Amino acid sequence: MLQRAISPIRRRLDRVGIGLSGLCAIHCLASIVLVSGLGVGGEFFLSPDIHRYGLVVATLVAAVAIGWGALRHRMAAPFVIAMTGLTFMGGALAVPHGVKEAVLTIIGVALVSLGHILNMRHCHSAACKERCGD
Repeated sequence: MLQRAISPIRRRLDRVGIGLSGLCAIHCLASIVLVSGLGVGGEFFLSPDIHRYGLVVATLVAAVAIGWGALRHRMAAPFVIAMTGLTFMGGALAVPHGVKEAVLTIIGVALVSLGHILNMRHCHSAACKERCGD
């Protein structure tokens, strides 16, 4: 009974994770265009704090949603893919602002999104419904 109530929460967290990943990618691209092309918003868009906080939020959402799914469904792929993405995002914090940082971050958020998508797909699969009752 409790598991049936918790499942929609995890699915919502996967959707939130995908949305946050998309926002992060938009932020990276907008930063490059606005700061490089127009020279505006550098203090806000290139602030290291935004990237640090974003990585913390992404890690928490992925840990709960994907970690929960990995434990429940014994599926390693979404977890491994998302953690690889978080590693890329962490690596982006170690390079100077610019194209390298944006490329690492976009690769990272794409992998985290893919992890969330795979996690959600497994929840809707027949194998999951049979084994877990989700």
